[in-house]
Amino acid sequence: MTTTTPPRGIADRAARIITEVCAPGILVVAVLLAIGWYAAPGPAGLGWGVLAALFCGVVPYGLLIVGARLGWWTDHHVRDRGQRLVPLLIIIGCVVSGVATLLALDAPTAMLALVVAMLATLFVTLAVTVAARWKISVHTAVAGGSAVLLALTYGSLPVVTVPVVALVGWSRVRLGDHTPAQTLAGAALGATVAGCVFQWVG
Repeated sequence: MTTTTPPRGIADRAARIITEVCAPGILVVAVLLAIGWYAAPGPAGLGWGVLAALFCGVVPYGLLIVGARLGWWTDHHVRDRGQRLVPLLIIIGCVVSGVATLLALDAPTAMLALVVAMLATLFVTLAVTVAARWKISVHTAVAGGSAVLLALTYGSLPVVTVPVVALVGWSRVRLGDHTPAQTLAGAALGATVAGCVFQWVG
């Protein structure tokens, strides 16, 4: 029995869908809502998740899309490493505002720890991107960090989240936006930094 390789177009479309569905801004919102629910079950927890998501996901992702449409950078994923400094600084500014807001409103510790973990990951990603001049994958950094944070919170999710991280890495390589090394490094960075900071603050 012989097998046939799927047409290149199908694989590329699948990679594009995964890249968009698992975009950093979308994953961040999903994780914030999930951990918000855990931190304070019910409407209150979701409320904290929504508030944090505005600062860490909705507003930054919206600004990336607007910036791309205005021609400030290549696209909302900012594929050109040389253009990533300003978008990363904007996102960091939004997340810092989120941390300040959560502190002022006496948010649950888990929510504060989560946002601080995201902020730490952003700073390290910025350092690698600018200082090392290497295009580390933000997609897999967020995916890896999300997988670890959900596992630390809920315990049994790695069976689902680890394959998602692998798929995100595959999609970024398939589309030619990153090398395998850049996606693996991103996943390792996100998982390590976010996991350690989350546990330390929490």
